[in-house]
Amino acid sequence: MRIISKLQLYRFYLVLIDRNEKMLIAVLLIVALVEAIGAFQPEFVESISNVSVAVGRDATFTCHVRHLGGYRVGWLKADTKAIQAIHENVITHNPRVTVSHLDQNTWNLHIKAVSEDDRGGYMCQLNTDPMKSQIGFLDVVIPPDFISEDTSSDVIVPEGSSVRLTCRARGYPEPIVNWRREDGSEIVLKDNAGTKTLVSSFRGEVLKLTKISRNEMGSYLCIASNGVPPSVSKRISLSIHFHPVIQVPNQLVGAPLGTDVQIECHVEASPKSINYWIKDTGEMIVSSSKYHVQEHSQSMYETKMSMIVRKFQKDDVGSYRCIAKNSLGEVDSSIRLYEIPGPNRKNPSNSKGNGGAGSAAGNAADTDANDILKLKQQVKVTYQPEDDELYGSAEDFEDGEFAGSPPLSPHHYYTSGNKPPTHKPGGSGGGHQHQHHHHPQQTSTGGGGASSIELAFGSGQLSGAGNTRKPTYYGGSGVAGGVGGVTGNTEVRGPMDNNERSTAGAPHRAFSPASYRLHSPYRQWLWLSHCRQPLLMGLSGLVAALRLL
Repeated sequence: MRIISKLQLYRFYLVLIDRNEKMLIAVLLIVALVEAIGAFQPEFVESISNVSVAVGRDATFTCHVRHLGGYRVGWLKADTKAIQAIHENVITHNPRVTVSHLDQNTWNLHIKAVSEDDRGGYMCQLNTDPMKSQIGFLDVVIPPDFISEDTSSDVIVPEGSSVRLTCRARGYPEPIVNWRREDGSEIVLKDNAGTKTLVSSFRGEVLKLTKISRNEMGSYLCIASNGVPPSVSKRISLSIHFHPVIQVPNQLVGAPLGTDVQIECHVEASPKSINYWIKDTGEMIVSSSKYHVQEHSQSMYETKMSMIVRKFQKDDVGSYRCIAKNSLGEVDSSIRLYEIPGPNRKNPSNSKGNGGAGSAAGNAADTDANDILKLKQQVKVTYQPEDDELYGSAEDFEDGEFAGSPPLSPHHYYTSGNKPPTHKPGGSGGGHQHQHHHHPQQTSTGGGGASSIELAFGSGQLSGAGNTRKPTYYGGSGVAGGVGGVTGNTEVRGPMDNNERSTAGAPHRAFSPASYRLHSPYRQWLWLSHCRQPLLMGLSGLVAALRLL
């Protein structure tokens, strides 16, 4: 048995101790490295942003991390825990889902053409211990759209009934529906008590219109919006049907022979009516070299009928009927054309050659209205003389036997009874007053209204229930109005004389001695013509007969 010396044992001990120290150092180094690595674990740099997109668009979530090292990034659907992708590998079978990264710090989840099913939360997860994650939410918005089966189409109702217009829309968020009229008119709302409220727009899916009238006819727009473009609108046409109605501005129209005369009727009808003209002989009138017939549509239910009679002749005198007919009924109204005897004026040379008597008689002939007196309205017309030479000097009038008498007016206003006007002397500017008498009423078929006629050339004035509209070539402005909805008015057409042409559009001044001069041999005759109209008309008829000879 070999005996080991103490020296050898000591050496072995030293070698053993040396090895243990080296292992210890190695272990310590490993522990220190592990601790150093644990101090730099992956973490999120910022939160995931929420995403809101319209259906059909693409959505992207971005997850920012640092110190990722050997750890991995995963994507999950938060509500279902379905794994979408791990690191660079897509796990889901949804072909619209993909992943990408720019470097080890930026990781993206892409969803193409999102649908409503994609709405919800998406989680970015790190496989640390414990696990780290954060969630971003996807909101899929849907622009508004109308539900066809719950939305009204075009509506046709009778006048005076009630109607409900409905527009229902879907979308996300829930759309808001507003109503307005396409032409910008106000919407008429009525409560149970019948109180009317006019509004420019109305909010709600159902618009209720009660006891509707024809002026509510038109197109209504319902507009749905929810903040997601685009907003949508639907146009609903509301048609209101009613019996035709005719309004006649002038039921009695006169014009001199040889001129063009226009008559017109205003028709309201829905559905649109068939409109035409008929003469009192029963003949239907169409456009020709003699007549020009036309129509102008003024709204969905208003139409203006007009007819021009060219080169008005005696054969054209009579009644003309405008007729409107639709599926709900027929209506007509009558307009009477009559002849206005034109003035037979003398040249200044002839006036001087024939003397004052011939001139005065000529003007008396111009006042012949026997034919017009045969009409119901018994319209009497006198023309204003245009030649100052028909009268004498103002001095003779002022200083003679007529001094202080009321001035004569070249315009005479008469109604039935042949009663002359009442004058007040001393008025400023030689003003004159008119004494009016009403005539029996004349009613128009389909429109109603009355006409009591009193005419004066150059004055633009009318007395009675109906109004006289004087044409522009008379120098005065027309007067609109009437009684009973449809006015029975009289329109007088004739040539404009020189005095009227110079003062067109202004009130006519009454006669005064300073403006007209009288020859003394005829002052009494003229005075009688002013105060004794029957005598004047007899003389005028006689002079007219002499002229024919």
